[in-house]
This record gives sequence, C-alpha cells and structure tokens, in this order.
Amino acid sequence: MADVRLLRFRSAVPLALAVLLTACATTSNPPTGPKVKSLDIEGTKQVKAGDIKDRILTSSTPWYAFWPFGKAHYFDTNAWQADLRRIERFYQAEGFYQAQVESNEVLPEGDDAVRLRVVVNEGAPTVIDRIEPHGLESLSQGPDQPSPRERERLMEELPMKPGDVFREETWAATKDLVLQRLKDLGYAEAEVGGEVRVDVATQQAVVDLQIAPGLRYRFGNIFIATDANPQVPPRRIIEQAQGAVHKGAFFSEAALAEAQARVFRMGVFGAVKVNRGAPDRQNATVPVVVDVRESPFRSLRLGGGIGVDAARQEGRVLGEWTHRNFRGGLRRLTLRGRLGYAFIPSVLATLRNEQGNQHEPVFSFTTEFEQPRFLFRDLALQASVTAERGLQQAYKFYGGYLKTGVIWTPHPSFSVFPSYNLQLYRLTGQVSLDESVPPITLGCRNTEETCDQALSFLELAFAWDRRDDRTEPRAGYYVGFSIQKGGPPFFGQYTYVRLLPDLRYYYSIGEKKDLTLAVKVRAGTLDPAGGGQSSIVTRFFSGGATAMRGFNGQRLSPMTPLAPTYKKDDDGNVLLDANGNPILDSWDTVPVGGNSLFESSVELRYLLTDSLMLAVFYDSGLVGTEALFGKNAPKLFGPEHYHAVGAGLRYLTVVGPIRLDIARRLNIGRGLPVSDPGYIYPSSGGCLGFGRKFDKASTSADAAYAGAPEGLCAVHISIGEAF
Repeated sequence: MADVRLLRFRSAVPLALAVLLTACATTSNPPTGPKVKSLDIEGTKQVKAGDIKDRILTSSTPWYAFWPFGKAHYFDTNAWQADLRRIERFYQAEGFYQAQVESNEVLPEGDDAVRLRVVVNEGAPTVIDRIEPHGLESLSQGPDQPSPRERERLMEELPMKPGDVFREETWAATKDLVLQRLKDLGYAEAEVGGEVRVDVATQQAVVDLQIAPGLRYRFGNIFIATDANPQVPPRRIIEQAQGAVHKGAFFSEAALAEAQARVFRMGVFGAVKVNRGAPDRQNATVPVVVDVRESPFRSLRLGGGIGVDAARQEGRVLGEWTHRNFRGGLRRLTLRGRLGYAFIPSVLATLRNEQGNQHEPVFSFTTEFEQPRFLFRDLALQASVTAERGLQQAYKFYGGYLKTGVIWTPHPSFSVFPSYNLQLYRLTGQVSLDESVPPITLGCRNTEETCDQALSFLELAFAWDRRDDRTEPRAGYYVGFSIQKGGPPFFGQYTYVRLLPDLRYYYSIGEKKDLTLAVKVRAGTLDPAGGGQSSIVTRFFSGGATAMRGFNGQRLSPMTPLAPTYKKDDDGNVLLDANGNPILDSWDTVPVGGNSLFESSVELRYLLTDSLMLAVFYDSGLVGTEALFGKNAPKLFGPEHYHAVGAGLRYLTVVGPIRLDIARRLNIGRGLPVSDPGYIYPSSGGCLGFGRKFDKASTSADAAYAGAPEGLCAVHISIGEAF
C-alpha cells in the first residue's frame, strides 16, 4: 500500500505565510559584512528564481545603488543560514515537498564584496487529483435555503482545480473565497476548513474541503457607536446605512462594505467601520453596528504648484477653506482659490524679452455650497460661483461662471449630475504688442479686438468609478460621460451640442501590484447649430501632461499663424535669398481649438522601489476642425490622427506621484491644420527646441512632417498620474 501522508493546514499555515510574505528585501541594521555583489540561484525550473529572491532577506546590490533612490545590500551570515531554510520552506509552500538546497557558496569578490551561489533540487511537484467538498448538503435544507443556482456558484471558478500544482497560497485563497460566498448568501457564522492528503509515491493530493454553513441570517436593526457629544444625528447615519443594509434582507458582507462607503461619503467622519453584531440565533438575525468618529467640521488647506512645458509655464499658490456643517444639517460651504503668474511660452522668454512672450497674473476664486439630502436621501443640491482671469496661448480672458444642479448618487461608485451653467467671459485676442488673433477665430460675433461671450447650457454628467485609488489607480475602471446642450434662454449666444465620453481601465499583476497596465480612451464632439461658429471656450484642445503627451500643452489643435520673422544680419537688415525674397527665420502659431477630439493611451507602470516607478507609454490624439461625426469629420487613424511613444519616472509621495514624462511623436500623418493657406511649414521640427528649420517654402500640410509646426519631442513635469 502506498505511503500516505496527512497534512493539516490550520493556524500554522497563515503564520508561515505571514513570515514568508513579510520578509524584507534588505537589512535595516548598519552594515557589518561585505557587500553582496550578486546572488545566483541555480536549478530552478518550475519556480522562478526571482520569486525565491523576493522571499528571502539577503539580496544583491541593485545597479541603481549609486543614486538617492538606491542603496547597497550587505551580507549577514545568520540571515543567510535562515534564508537557506526559507528557500526550502518556500518550495514546500509551492507544492515541492521534496525540494532541497543541495549546496551554497559564499565567494569573496575583492576585500569588501561577495558573490553568492545556491544550487537547488526541486524534485517533483504535488498535483491535485480531486477536490471533495463536504457539508454542502445542509444548504438544501430548511425554508430559507439558497436557490440551486446560488449553491452551484459556491464551487465555480475556484483558485485551485484538479490538475494544478498544489500551492498553500491557492489553498488558503480557495477557502477564503468559499467562505466569502457563503457569507454573501447570509451564512454569517460559516466556517470553511479542510485537510490535504498527499500520496508521497505518486505525488497526488486529495483536497478535503470541510464546510460548516451554520444558520442563514437576515439583517436586523442598525446601531450607531459615535462620539460622546456628536454633531451628526444618529438617524442621518442610519439613513445612509439603510441604502445598502435592508432590515429583513439576507445578510451579506458586500452590503456591509457598501454601507460603510455610503456613511464615509457623508464627508464628516475621519473613521468609519461597519460590522455585524452578535447574531441572534433564535430569530436568525444579525444586528449591524456602525462605528464612526467625527472629523473637524472646519478645515483649511494651503499649498502651491507649478506647471511646466515648452508652450506655457505657471507658478501658483492654492487655498481651500471648508465648513462641513454650515448652519447645521451637514450643509457644506467651500471657499477655494488659486492665485498665480503665467508665462507664455516660458519664464526665460520673458526675462529675455523675446518677441511674442506674454506674462500676466492669473486667478480663480470659487464659492461652492452643497445641501445634502435634498428632497430624498441620495440627492444633493450643489451650487457654485467662480470668478477667474486666465492667459492662454491664443487669448486672455476674465469673467466667471455659475453652476447649479443636483447630484444623485444611488451607489457609492455611481453618480448622475444634471446642472444648469452660465458662463460670461471677456476675451482679448492680443498675443503680443503688434499681433492679435482675429475675433472670428475666437468665435466672437463682432470684429473688435475685445469681445464678450455668454454661454448658457444644460449639462448631464454620469460617472461610474470603480478604481481602487483615485490618486494612484492600479486596478478597476472608470466610465464617464457628459452631454451639454447650449443656447437661449438666459443670455446664451451659442446653440450647440457637446458630447464627451471617457473610459479608463487598470489591471495589475504581482503580489504588490508591481506591474500595472493602464488604458484610456476619450472622445468628444462639438456640433454648433446650423454649422455656425463655436466659441473657443467650448472647443477641444489636446496635448500636455494629462492628454496626448506627444505635444506640449494645448498644442494639438488647429492653429492660426502669427506674423513671420525673418533672418537679419548683424546690422538688423533683413536677409534676402537669390530671388530677392526675405529668408524666413520662424513662423509661430497659436492653438484655437477644434470641434472634435479623440485621445487614447496605453501605459505600463512598473514599481522599481517603494517610492520609484518607471513607465512606458503609447499615446495617440486627434483634434479636428469639424465635429467627430458628419460629412467632413476627421478620420480616426487618418492623416490628422497623431501617435507618440515615450517613457517616464514617477516619485511617489503622499500628495501623489511627481511625474516626469518624455515623449517622441512618430512621423505618421500630416501637419496640423493652419488657418492661413499661405503658411509655410518648417521642414524639420527638431526636438526640445533644437533643430527646427524653415529651409523650404512648402505650404502643404500633406508634405510636412506629422504634427508640424510642433517639435517632435515633448517633456512634461507634473504631480499626479496622467490618468
């Protein structure tokens, strides 16, 4: 008879896994031994050497140890001996119970370094023969039994299945998943355990899954645990929790999680925890306990920032004051301000007093009021008034806007926001002392240099946000969509429809989510009524750190030219060519926006250290003069759809990643549309301000390089992820 070994994984397994998974990558004590030059693990065939290195204390010195983000790793004899035992234990956790460390060597490398070499013999893995669940038969008994389909789902798509190599991690995950499914069916006191029988001779394992469902419970009353003298009435907390936890419904931990999110979203608590209370076995009910701690109802936040690219630079200070219980009832009053100074194209151009430079103070001040529970629980009234002054490449402006509407949030991840908006602006197209953008290009109804624009529109915005973290997302997705209908009444000068969908997806692999795939698709179309002129305020622009990174800020756009400049000799005389024509030195343009938009991005982010991340990306973008749909609509992947590749670094901080991205546009497509048919495109765009040439008199966008007259490279420095 074959030798059969019975393995019981109960409290020992979580403890062993915790020891393995919390093993550090480096020592924290002052170095006493030599530097570890290299660590080689030989004999690995079915288990990756890198996975083994992640579980042991000793590690080799990384190549980037010379800079501030890295440091040397040192050899410790005691840690090394413990690591050899960890290697064998890790193999056991991976299902290789016969694995052994056959030999190890510590080879001196000079006077202050060593090379480490380990040889392992993996042996044969243990394979799962079958999984035998016990205890499910009790689920088909009693008046409150789950449906047959609900019972079937308990054992569907488990982490382990027959034919797989038995791994302790997947065994623990399987039990946790079955337990979670039972609790979501109402079995609040369910227990899931089991044992694994391994035939040493055949290396086959039989998994006995022991299931004890217990009673099926329904939700009972909701109780509140709060501060001694709370300002938030408990009934308001109960009301929010009841949006997910319904008395008499079957118990579900998913409902508890949603209730916790709902209470926290009230915005007045520093900590929220929703748990089940002690079950009432006689009545088969479970009370719910909501434990909250109120945060300060008034807060003040101050900060600053900069925005830097080749087309526009800005320094700014920020401030925000919030009262979360303004005149009672959890009404929220927020005063938000931004004060800065903007430079076009750069601070250096202003200091040199170069032709075409602009610099002005800019500001934005907003007062926002929110009334929760407007008419019913999940509806809030929101109104805001903003005054602002800004400087863009094609115009400067001052004015303000009013926004009022209601936000319906039936689920913590889903919101619907219908609103009415009124925007009043005075635009000036003067971009230098002797150059201005034509008023018609800005969408003005008159021909004066300064024009007033009034936009009155209704907007309906939807958002479904399932990202795990809104600042540094690594898993989940986001779906957004807004539609604007502009026109009279209330002073509206422009009649139009504007659509803007936004899709984002994130997926990570690795225990620490080291590698993240991020995908974004964003599109927009602006359709003026009767084919009329649109206002530059409503048009689309792309380019910049959070858009198509192959262009600088707002530089992916239809353009209008400024006055050309010509080459001069040392005496200031214009140079002429052989035909007597002045020799063109430069011909700058400013973006004026378009009626269509398409952006896509695929980015891979890899976590090098706890604070440093590497990213590579592909971006594409299109901004067309016509709407996205129609007879003259721009074509996706056509000549006006541009593409770029790039790489970047992110330094992770508490306020978000500090990001540096460098992008290179691919020479696929034609030049950007320029309003003057006589505009001469540069023959070479160069990179980062170097190499731009106007040595050919070509006025054809088709003959120009992709994205001309913009340079082929762009550098972006910002705070926060690109999306």
